[in-house]
Amino acid sequence: MLFNTTGFVVFLVIVLFLYYWVPLSWKQKKFMLLVASYIFYGLWNPPLILLLWISTLVDWTAGNKMAKITDPSRRKLWLLLSIFVNLGFLCFFKYGNFLLENFNMLLGLFSISYTPPKLDILLPMGISFYTFQTMSYTIDLYYKKIKPAKTFLDFALYVTFFPQLVAGPIVRSDELVPQFYEPKRANQAQFFMGLMLLTIGLFEKTIFADSLLSPVSDAVFGSNDKLMPLDAWTGVLAFSGQIFFDFAGYSLCAIGIAKMLGIILPDNFRYPYGSIGFSELWRKWHISLSTWLRDYLYIPLGGNKKGARRTYINLMLTMLLGGLWHGAAWTFVAWGFLHGFYLITERWLKNYFTIRTNHLMIQLLLAFSTFTLVNFTWVFFRATSFESAWNLIMSMLFLQGEEAILTSNYLFLVLLLMTLVFISHFAMRNRSLVGVIEQTPKWLMVVVWGIMLFGLMIVQTTGQQFIYFQF
Repeated sequence: MLFNTTGFVVFLVIVLFLYYWVPLSWKQKKFMLLVASYIFYGLWNPPLILLLWISTLVDWTAGNKMAKITDPSRRKLWLLLSIFVNLGFLCFFKYGNFLLENFNMLLGLFSISYTPPKLDILLPMGISFYTFQTMSYTIDLYYKKIKPAKTFLDFALYVTFFPQLVAGPIVRSDELVPQFYEPKRANQAQFFMGLMLLTIGLFEKTIFADSLLSPVSDAVFGSNDKLMPLDAWTGVLAFSGQIFFDFAGYSLCAIGIAKMLGIILPDNFRYPYGSIGFSELWRKWHISLSTWLRDYLYIPLGGNKKGARRTYINLMLTMLLGGLWHGAAWTFVAWGFLHGFYLITERWLKNYFTIRTNHLMIQLLLAFSTFTLVNFTWVFFRATSFESAWNLIMSMLFLQGEEAILTSNYLFLVLLLMTLVFISHFAMRNRSLVGVIEQTPKWLMVVVWGIMLFGLMIVQTTGQQFIYFQF
């Protein structure tokens, strides 16, 4: 079920009605939310609920065993079971065909002929998100950073909570599970703030991502021509905006829906395109994933505690695996490599040069440079092959250009919108959306809200899937 469909609106109204107007105990409300979450997920493909059940049962059992057992070797076995099951599901469903194809290529290097069977594997929605979320629970229990959930119902709801089940934020158990222990009810201000965030998220997804930017992005990345530099840059900028509005829009919807229920989810985006450098970018883009990779991969590898060379290796490994997390293709690995290279270069420059960043123009120049380099990485993220990615890069570097495929209207709209995106992100670097909403006069927010609702009603959409659902 998609947030940007009429069906979901009906679903949410029913959930809110049961939550607030039907006299249920808190335990009954949690059970209702759990059932609603399974319905929300199962409408895509009911049998895939079995994966959620298995993951939930395995991690609940492993977590309880580790909480009670004192023997280190037995505790480690339960942790390994949790990791094996979760990563096993992830590897099979997401990387099965990818691994077979690359195994066949490896055999070809030794002149061994082998045609692997094409596995007809359906990728479960959001499997990368909920496996990372449940793994964080068992890992934190193993290191005794948290206590186990009090009841199976609380843990099962943590795994499947429908607002963030499919595309995050990837919530740590100590952020969400304790909220299920006591009855939650949004007050009037929280409810309307949640509704406002839901509206903004749907507006970003429907108007900006799907209606304005998606057609340009699809045209440019779907072209086999050697495009003119202006067309290439416009298409890449369009995808840069599309993926931000699509994913940040989903996150706002999730946070808003949870807030309407009186439950708090963490921010997942904080105006990343205004970042000064790539370290700051990854503190503002897909925050729940970047902090997960930091805490469960980068730091266990040694972080920055074992010298400069080891730090660079750890950064690169983290970003390579982060790239592979996004998709089973070498283009995603290339995307991760570029981000790793940028982070290493930035850290190396900081070790040898002192750049004063307290001047506005210097901050603006560094932010623009960061944003420009980010757009080169999006080429590999969106392109379906290295050949098409290379052609776009050559056009962006003004080294080739033969065909112009975009109309002047599209060129103007995309370039204007992305200029405004960059300026607004830079201006909002140290601010939050909720803070701005709270400080804005109520009459103005009502006007803005009305405009967004009007836009959502007049734009004809087919309920396009969120980009990150495929991850």
